[in-house]
Amino acid sequence: MLLSEQAYTKIDKELAKYPADQRSSAIMSSLRIAQEENGWLSSDLIAEIAGYIGVEPIAVQEVATFYDMFDMKPVGKFKITVCTNLPCALRDGVKTAEYIKEKLGIGFGETTSDGAFTLKEGECMGACGDSPILLVNNHHMCVRMSQEKIDEMLADMLKEAQA
Repeated sequence: MLLSEQAYTKIDKELAKYPADQRSSAIMSSLRIAQEENGWLSSDLIAEIAGYIGVEPIAVQEVATFYDMFDMKPVGKFKITVCTNLPCALRDGVKTAEYIKEKLGIGFGETTSDGAFTLKEGECMGACGDSPILLVNNHHMCVRMSQEKIDEMLADMLKEAQA
């Protein structure tokens, strides 16, 4: 078993929400639980989730690779996703991404050599009016991110990563 007993208990709770013939409806939740515990989704973990749910591995793989919140390779302690979709791009989303690339010395899909940061490009996060938008570790949305706010955020994260 690649996940903890607690993770499988959480997956069981998700599976219980659906009729037995619709277990595939729990794929997204199961992937989220697995990624929260493991940090990323390996092919072995995807196969194990498929077996546990009772679906073909390709069904789980399709979901995992379609949504940009799922990581198919290891990421840094802090995964920063920048929205560069058109509305955000028009409100400095692309400039914000370029600034972060310059500050971290990495491009999209890359991780800093110390393993602290991974930078990803994201699609719409549903807060266009608050752009530029950053999403940290899929759970913390940062809005109206100026260069000063980004500098402060990165410094705080670096301190935490080094602690």
